[in-house]
Amino acid sequence: MPETIESAEFVEVTSEAELRELLGAPMPRAITKERVRLHERDREWLATSPFCLVATADADGACDVSPKGDPAGFTLVLDDTTIAIPERPGNRRADGFLNVLSNPHVGLIYLVPGRNETLRINGRARLVREAPFFDRMVIKGHRPSFALVVEIEQIFFHCAKAFLRSELWKPETWNPDALPSQARIVKSLQPTEETLEELERYYGPEYATRLYQSARPTTK
Repeated sequence: MPETIESAEFVEVTSEAELRELLGAPMPRAITKERVRLHERDREWLATSPFCLVATADADGACDVSPKGDPAGFTLVLDDTTIAIPERPGNRRADGFLNVLSNPHVGLIYLVPGRNETLRINGRARLVREAPFFDRMVIKGHRPSFALVVEIEQIFFHCAKAFLRSELWKPETWNPDALPSQARIVKSLQPTEETLEELERYYGPEYATRLYQSARPTTK
């Protein structure tokens, strides 16, 4: 068993002045890169990105980060300050969406496979259950039941350092088999009725064929 960490051993940072003493002042370029409207370069990035992370917090500040992914360009640009992300079938927990209902502030990070930079967007979100643009979000017959519409308040490109340090896109550093299968993880952590063999089948090759299946109607 891991040893219990005593918080008394920590030396905490408790002020902005102390933080700046450790980090130093940001470079001018890091400050001036902030924008409030989409540039053509931002639109190109969104058109190429198949994946983003959506960070939310509820009214009490409890946080959540949820991954969203679809074919490249899945985020729809509505105008220079508004984007929309379709909701696809998932586990129905809706943690982030419940947060948005009580606190509209969201943070998004858009990735492009193979690129070490990311596009960051911060703004205010709302859940929209119907709009004319939904017809432009149909993938494999699935029309989203609702969308996360984000009004942009801040947008900028983030530097490559984290991806370079982690070597995230270098296949020679990948080692997925170092971890047990998803079925084994679920069986060891959750009180499931399914056997391990049943879970292995569920998370097997056919799992990808059910990505857009939904009990809800997929067309108007």
